[in-house]
Amino acid sequence: MSGEHASTLDPVALSVLASTLAGIAEEAGALLIRSAYSSNIKERRDCSVALFDARGRMVAQAEHIPVHLGAMPESVAAVIQRNPCAGDVWMLNDPFCGGSHLPDITLVAPFELESGSGLDGYAVTRAHHSDVGGMRPGSMPADSRELLQEGIVIPPLRLVRAGSYVDDVLELVLANVRTPRVRRGDLRAQIAASRLAGERLAELAERRGRDTVLSAFAETIDYAERRAREALSALPGGAHEASSEIEGDGASDDDIRLHVRAEIVGDELLVDFGGSADQVAGNVNCPLAVTRAACCFVLRVLLPNDLPANAGTYAPLRVSAPEGSVVNACAPAAVVAGNVETSQRIADTVLLALSQAIDGLPAEGQGTMNNLVIGRSEWSYYETIGGGQGASAAGPGASGVHVGMSNTLNTPIEALELEYPLRVERYQLRDGSGGAGLHAGGEGLERIVRVLEPCALSLLSDRRRHAPQGASGGEPGALGENLLNDEPLPAKASRSLVAGDVVTVRTPGGGAWGAPS
Repeated sequence: MSGEHASTLDPVALSVLASTLAGIAEEAGALLIRSAYSSNIKERRDCSVALFDARGRMVAQAEHIPVHLGAMPESVAAVIQRNPCAGDVWMLNDPFCGGSHLPDITLVAPFELESGSGLDGYAVTRAHHSDVGGMRPGSMPADSRELLQEGIVIPPLRLVRAGSYVDDVLELVLANVRTPRVRRGDLRAQIAASRLAGERLAELAERRGRDTVLSAFAETIDYAERRAREALSALPGGAHEASSEIEGDGASDDDIRLHVRAEIVGDELLVDFGGSADQVAGNVNCPLAVTRAACCFVLRVLLPNDLPANAGTYAPLRVSAPEGSVVNACAPAAVVAGNVETSQRIADTVLLALSQAIDGLPAEGQGTMNNLVIGRSEWSYYETIGGGQGASAAGPGASGVHVGMSNTLNTPIEALELEYPLRVERYQLRDGSGGAGLHAGGEGLERIVRVLEPCALSLLSDRRRHAPQGASGGEPGALGENLLNDEPLPAKASRSLVAGDVVTVRTPGGGAWGAPS
């Protein structure tokens, strides 16, 4: 356990301060959303904010994106190695140096609680930028074969030094993206969110004292770890295995094996991915940080709802993955779909293994983000489309929602049609797509978009051949489907479009729980 910090706060004070820290992260996230230029952030809220202590341990997070937040500690660790100073803002997206995939640009802002006190922690924002260069608009090509085809690669670099922009760095990044004005605006929104978090923490230190705030950092982490270990100790032990698959990688339609062995040993969760496929030519490979993020999500599912999410929450997790495998890829592997698709299936597979011993886990949800990217040099539209959640003993699955590693909203039709030369011809639930059972699985969605000028399409999806399975006798959810002008498309596809082309995405339903009556 972390318990290195002698407790100085009574339980009430600790509860109040822990809630305050989470509230600061939420407020910074709200500023980021309201200040952003792109619909991907201001409408879909594809962004995350968290606070870290000076050692790089997450102290508090906003209720944002699991795949962002679970991989953030690697970003902070990469910046710490560069000897950052308060007043800086560091930028990175390199998946093999603290990032997740290239469209997710992370800003790490060191802060001090009192002027001259020295570095006390980091305010971190991560946002999905709807274009960062690369071979196709939207920077999420289905046909990339190496990292450089997916966009500009940014190692940890100072974007702000002592409060002032490093203009050369910003100009270099903007020269390598298709929509520089929007990217500049979104980066400024991230910087503003980081500054607000630092200001609020300084105000808290002024009211309560720097030592009290630092104690809150440490004791919140200790409390979460203690509660997490207690909860794991109460669960059935033993090792359980499960396998699943990714439906092709863009280079081939062949299934790619995922295998997991999950074991609760005392107060720890051990997850071993031995037996999973080697890294592949296409872009469904995962950096280890993304694989760990998916396992963090699973651990969070097992823990009480009132437990704060921070470094202590995930301290009992141990992840092992063979180097050079699809779940621990090595540079320069293409990884853009690993972050959005493979992460979903990793979470599904670990939960499937644990469900053999732990009652109450839900049936499989849609297990994909259904990434739809349409754009050209002047604009780029990116959407992840919700689907059916798996049912459980507690009730039916939710319909038309993001499941697992995503936690975004949709782009409202009005906002989409105002900003892009696109027309949404249908957007509705897929009646009957949820699995039948005592508790039905959630329904998937159908979204039909007509393009009004020549552009490019990229689709990254899954569950087009292997349906989400039910639990306890429940039936599976319906398969997803991709169409271009009524012609079927594979799960991963890139195409050139002409004006008038129609793209249809039908998302999977969730598995049911319990046999149908």
